[in-house]
Amino acid sequence: MTPAKRMLDLALALVLSIVLAPVLVALIAVLWATSGRPIFYAAERMRAPDRPFRLWKLRTMTVVDTDSGVSGGDKASRITPAGRLLRKTRADEIPQLWNVLKGDMSFVGPRPPLRSYVERRPDLYARVLRSRPGITGLATLRYHRHEERLLARCRDAAETDRVYLRRCVPQKARLDLIYQENRTLCFDLALMWQTAAGVLRRR
Repeated sequence: MTPAKRMLDLALALVLSIVLAPVLVALIAVLWATSGRPIFYAAERMRAPDRPFRLWKLRTMTVVDTDSGVSGGDKASRITPAGRLLRKTRADEIPQLWNVLKGDMSFVGPRPPLRSYVERRPDLYARVLRSRPGITGLATLRYHRHEERLLARCRDAAETDRVYLRRCVPQKARLDLIYQENRTLCFDLALMWQTAAGVLRRR
């Protein structure tokens, strides 16, 4: 990560943390009233092939002790009514501003993967994770809806895992590597603008 990209991340994360603080407080109150505790969901993700970190989100699902893996059709029934709205607007990702401030993530980059996929595709993720993981990115914008459709048809955790590993991981990595080869601050700003515009359209 270049110093300029890091400075952009810090400045934008600080501004958004202040602007969105009332929104976050309101969302916490709604979740407390409708879903109870825990309010936040923390999960291990990989910043680099050998560097895990805790990624933070607002909780959008009912709690299950054995929860693991990516979200597919097998988990659809666990999404709460408030969680559906949070996911649609991506408001569940507001706590990731903390991850950006800490330096675990950037605003733009590959979505941070689970350890299990990094361990099964070390060659691929050794290349992808040369870019710091991001809240949004080229793969998020271009492939996320198709990924959701693929995973929504999965009936159990094993099928979700198989489809994600075989069909989603390679396609997302291809886009992440295209971003890596062409990344500039202007490209980052364009991807952030497209992300914001997409959120506003969904609202």
